[in-house]
Amino acid sequence: MDLLSVARGPALHYALFIFLFGVLWRLVGVSLLAAKPDYSEPRRPASWKGLRMIVLRFWPRREFAARSAMTSALGYVFHAGLFIVFFFCLPHVLFLEDLFKPLFGGNLTRLTGLSWPYLSGGLIMMSAAVTVAALVALLVHRIASPVKRLISNFDDYFSWLVTTIPLLTGMLASAHLGAPYQTLLALHILSVDLLLVWFPFGKLMHSFTIFVVRGISGMSYERKGAAL
Repeated sequence: MDLLSVARGPALHYALFIFLFGVLWRLVGVSLLAAKPDYSEPRRPASWKGLRMIVLRFWPRREFAARSAMTSALGYVFHAGLFIVFFFCLPHVLFLEDLFKPLFGGNLTRLTGLSWPYLSGGLIMMSAAVTVAALVALLVHRIASPVKRLISNFDDYFSWLVTTIPLLTGMLASAHLGAPYQTLLALHILSVDLLLVWFPFGKLMHSFTIFVVRGISGMSYERKGAAL
């Protein structure tokens, strides 16, 4: 088997299995954690108001907004860019339709009645370039900031790496730069395989837990009478 056949064959299948099993394992593990008893007297009656924190934490508190506005904005830029590239690039749309075909028994668009548009190659390349630029800026800021550099660990840097490489290899493959297209495509798929394998075991897992964690924290703050 050549490199491309391995990348989109057994390597991708194993990576998808590890991703799905790892995410499920982490979610089940978190749900089974025993909550520590809180013997303190609640300062506010129990309510669902704490869930407001899910929305309120989309932007830093006013006291910290000026100092963290740039990193927050860059974070939104690269998350939006990743979303656009992953879901609206034509090869990715076709891949996802093939991936879900066994579950839905056919064309996902025809089954649901929902159209799944894709963007032009130029817009995808621009989105990928902006996303990479935002990721590089965030890495430079992390390294340059004494505080962030001190609290950063292997997970932070490796998660950055496995997120950035698929974008770079995808751009090279689309532009046919640096190597034969089949080689570039194989490297792109292998980089995605690496991302899928690492995803459940690093900080990238926050994609599945962020809203639950914010909700639980908000409920706890509400009980303690802390300002959200």
